[in-house]
Amino acid sequence: MSNVPSQEDLLKFIAESDSPLTKRELGKAFDIKGADRVPFKKLLRDLETEGLVVKHPGGGYSAPEAMPAVSVIEVIDIDIDGEVVAKPTQWNEELQGDMPKILVAPDKKGHPSLGKGDRVLARLSRQNDTLYQANIIRRLDTPKGRVMGLVTRHKKGWVLMPTDKKAKYHFDIHQQDLNNAQEGDLAIGEIQPTRTMKNRYVRIVDVIGNQADPRAISIISAHEMGLREEFPTAVIGETSKMKVPDTNGREDLRDIPLVTIDGADARDFDDAVFAEKLDNGGFHLVVAIADVAYYVKPDSHLDREAYARGNSTYFPDRVIPMLPEKLSNDLCSLRPKENRACMAVHLHVSKDGKLEGYKFVRGLMKSAARLTYEQVQAAFDGQPDDLTDPLLEPVIKPLYEAYEILDEARKKRGALDLDLPERQIILDDEGNMKGVKKRMRLDSHKLIEEFMILANVAAASALEDKRAPCVYRIHDTPKPEKMDAVRSFIQGFGLELAKGQVIRSATVNRLLEQAAGLPYSHLVSQVVLRAQSQAVYSPENLGHFGLALTKYAHFTSPIRRYADLLVHRSLIKAYRLGPGELSPEEEVTLQEKCDHISQTERLSAEAERNSVDRFTSAYLSEQVGAEFAGRISGVSRFGLFVELADTGADGLIPMRTLPNDYYIHDEVQHALIGRKSGRVYRMGANVTVRLVEADGLTGSTLLELTNSDSADIPGIKLQKPAEATRRGGPPRGRNKSGGKPRGKSGTTPKHKRGNKGKMGGFKKGKGKGKK
Repeated sequence: MSNVPSQEDLLKFIAESDSPLTKRELGKAFDIKGADRVPFKKLLRDLETEGLVVKHPGGGYSAPEAMPAVSVIEVIDIDIDGEVVAKPTQWNEELQGDMPKILVAPDKKGHPSLGKGDRVLARLSRQNDTLYQANIIRRLDTPKGRVMGLVTRHKKGWVLMPTDKKAKYHFDIHQQDLNNAQEGDLAIGEIQPTRTMKNRYVRIVDVIGNQADPRAISIISAHEMGLREEFPTAVIGETSKMKVPDTNGREDLRDIPLVTIDGADARDFDDAVFAEKLDNGGFHLVVAIADVAYYVKPDSHLDREAYARGNSTYFPDRVIPMLPEKLSNDLCSLRPKENRACMAVHLHVSKDGKLEGYKFVRGLMKSAARLTYEQVQAAFDGQPDDLTDPLLEPVIKPLYEAYEILDEARKKRGALDLDLPERQIILDDEGNMKGVKKRMRLDSHKLIEEFMILANVAAASALEDKRAPCVYRIHDTPKPEKMDAVRSFIQGFGLELAKGQVIRSATVNRLLEQAAGLPYSHLVSQVVLRAQSQAVYSPENLGHFGLALTKYAHFTSPIRRYADLLVHRSLIKAYRLGPGELSPEEEVTLQEKCDHISQTERLSAEAERNSVDRFTSAYLSEQVGAEFAGRISGVSRFGLFVELADTGADGLIPMRTLPNDYYIHDEVQHALIGRKSGRVYRMGANVTVRLVEADGLTGSTLLELTNSDSADIPGIKLQKPAEATRRGGPPRGRNKSGGKPRGKSGTTPKHKRGNKGKMGGFKKGKGKGKK
């Protein structure tokens, strides 16, 4: 009896396969032997000739609309669950139909640190008609030929262990290529040509630190993103003769009791504030900012280096500044009782918090005091110290009175109110992590935020008044499809977000108010945050959704943000405030500059996150086997992401370690649901986990559940998942061993990597403002 299948059966089998099938695989599937081979081959040739199947390089057959097994793809989004979504770089919709969706799988040792626009060569497997899974072969947009890693000695010789969590193998080092590197050194290796893939070799070209040094964590994270600490000699040379100017051409502000208010661990003081109440119930405010434009002239060595860096980068143990120390910690730091050049704005605010007038000036100021948030709050609450006691009535109380009306105005306009706690890593004197604490958010923090926001609005308004170029800080409205995902998710919690209406920040606030006080309010806030657009810089104004403002620019931190320096220069030119104005070249290349500094901001944010990941992994590495309380912070088709309660560390529970079942990934309800057992793992649920692995070198953390119980949210009904959502378990027809379904693996959460900077969240202290 012949085993040659009918044309329909063969086409169906090929179409349902998750990847192209070779002639050998097809023959084995249909048990083709002996005399059946010739008609079976003819059937395949006929199908190919008629265009019913496509033959790929390597001999694999697939349905015509299927993608090649290996393709170049581009990342287009990070979805609400933190999954990396990509598209093929070459796709003709007229010939090939609708473009498929591609989800990028995490690697065994870590989630790919990919961002929007990154391109990778990937191996694709088809999940259904419109969905593919991509496993990265290599990244195409990173510098080729070099790798950073740890030099170690094995029995067979020297090895470089990459610090990149995506790395799938190590590199051998010949003795003569060590270049004086020692065991435990962190080094840069230059990949050497080889005729075989079995052994890969590098030659050490630079030693950047040692594993035993706690500073190594930040060194690794900085080098990964191409950040450097040292300034070129020419840049340092330009600062050597700089000094504070006199009052010539400047408004003398030294009699105004301006004060700086920063975190206790702040490394620079670039803004000072003052408030006085007027007879009409309104306020006259002064916000003074270090006059960086006076020292950093366009196209100077200083300027080119500041532009290349784009911004300062803040690690738990240090800062990589945008400007050299002579400026960032001296001439442009508003130290108490010292004359300092400043750009200041006089702000006139009505009794209902409306900005009624503003005037920008170049001034000379002298800070009355360097205060901390805690000091100011304690003084206002009735516990002043020796420094704040004489400042309480004339300085501190008027600041709080002005803040109260600004805060009320913020609430009325509907600025987004996401109260998500920020964690601070605690280091000992040697730089080793010893714990984590939540950063307190006091009214003194909010006071400074509101003053800075008002000054930033005034800067954008003042430039528009003169029709001058402006670098806007824009935060676009969330995409409708992302808000639809939020809407579907919250319905399971009995919450509503009206469909069809224009989404405004006030609308989202009403949702947050509905959730306030409920045990899962934090979850709603996280889902809303992940749905937000990315805040960027642009010469075109789109407004700021999160702040509910029609115009907004960054003016208040030119020490650490190049965007603010460009705004200062444009104000100087528009209002004829002296030297250091925006150059004609800068005006015509403003879009290019906005794109560049938006990119450097993202690189710094990723370096900061990677550093925190490594600090927490190094801290946890001595606790392998210990159990921790945590909360599911993300659900993907590759497993569960869990945030540990004590440290805030994020780790992955790979799908393969979950209790045996066939799991459906329900994207709407953010849950993994066992088809057989009904076991549920839902985002926001509390879990107890065991630490399996923590690697301080790469920053990856792997966890496992301590029991096989469901992890769901009490009192919230789970809807029946749609069978069409086929996720998890083995690909169809691929479990050749006949064993139970297997899952996928992965590691650290991508959703956490997209949060910082979503709205350009304003934080002052360690990282200061980002709004």
